[in-house]
Amino acid sequence: MTVRPDEPEGIVLQARDVRFDWTGVPLHWIPRDPVASHLINVLHLLLPAGEEWFIRVFKQALPYIRDDRLREDVLGFIGQEAVHATSHEGVLEHFGAQGLDVGPFVRQVDFMFEGLLGDRDLTGEPLRAWLFERVAIIAAIEHFTGVLGDWVLNASALDRAGADPTMLDLLRWHGAEEVEHRHVAHDLFMHLDGSYAARLRAMSETLFMLGSLWQRGHRYLLAADPVVRGRVRGGLGHLRRTGPAGLSPSRRALFASIRRYLRRDYTPLNEGSTVQALAYLASSPAAQAALR
Repeated sequence: MTVRPDEPEGIVLQARDVRFDWTGVPLHWIPRDPVASHLINVLHLLLPAGEEWFIRVFKQALPYIRDDRLREDVLGFIGQEAVHATSHEGVLEHFGAQGLDVGPFVRQVDFMFEGLLGDRDLTGEPLRAWLFERVAIIAAIEHFTGVLGDWVLNASALDRAGADPTMLDLLRWHGAEEVEHRHVAHDLFMHLDGSYAARLRAMSETLFMLGSLWQRGHRYLLAADPVVRGRVRGGLGHLRRTGPAGLSPSRRALFASIRRYLRRDYTPLNEGSTVQALAYLASSPAAQAALR
């Protein structure tokens, strides 16, 4: 697969110490659309624990890296993911202050990453194999975060719908950094293992995990929402409306991205544009404030 010709080289990944003021940001930050708002709000439930898990796994992988540039990229990735986790934790605190208790679901997410996907009492080859397996899963997850990052950078329907500007800046700042570092997890997987069988296995595991978590997370948010109070049942079936309306990624686009990932010549550099991501980071209110 040919890499798009406008991709810049030599990008040094750096964490941007952003801050967001959530005062006045509503639960339904897409006005009059709690269903679409909460489809995206599921991200806030998953990302803090997920990205902290990414960091732990990648730190364990550092001794296996034999390429200096890849090591530099992995360290930059770790720095960015740490800020991402903290930023989304701020959203969860804001939700709690508005009467939406996310604790029960977040604890389930923590169990998945800490328990099911966490460290095991292993040594030698089994320890190395479990580490490489988790790197493969992270590479599959990062495929989707790159796709989502590209989507939100281009989701003009959110602007037309009057989406809250602070939430949009969080999502687009985060999305831009996901596009900026979208190659790192795949590069690390290819460096450590790279087998097509491992890539297929990791994608199948990731699809099951993310699909079930998103379905359950959306249902949880609508049931716990102090305004909706469970009057609307959540679930991924709502993508039939929100996708074509541009308020969420469409099912067609997501399935097409999976087909691209399963190609033997797949490269994440074709998922989105680094040039566009850097352009947004140069204009993001939060990212620019972090420079001052």
